[in-house]
Amino acid sequence: QVHLVESGGGLVQAGGSLRLSCAASGSIFSVNAMGWYRQAPGKQRELVARITMGGSTVYADSVKGRFTISRDNTRNTMYLQMNSLKPEDTATYYCNADSQGRYLGSWGRGTQVTVSS
Repeated sequence: QVHLVESGGGLVQAGGSLRLSCAASGSIFSVNAMGWYRQAPGKQRELVARITMGGSTVYADSVKGRFTISRDNTRNTMYLQMNSLKPEDTATYYCNADSQGRYLGSWGRGTQVTVSS
């Protein structure tokens, strides 16, 4: 089991930036990859970005070129730098870890990102 805590959300104007953090603890050795997900009201949760322990990254088309996922292994922390934010980026953002096709953490409270136009 991996325990995850998200932080860094807030209210920002369109075009602004935010950096989200995800602190991980617990069975870190079992993690293959970590990812950021988001869920807007009335919509399903979607993958925003994912990074493997080897450093490979994938991004949703809607955030390519604007968001950057990274991690600091010494701090067991993952980040999501979000630039050029748009109102459609408004959502609750969650992080999770996965290995062999299954999530290792629980879906916590997430961190709210609100982008005003």
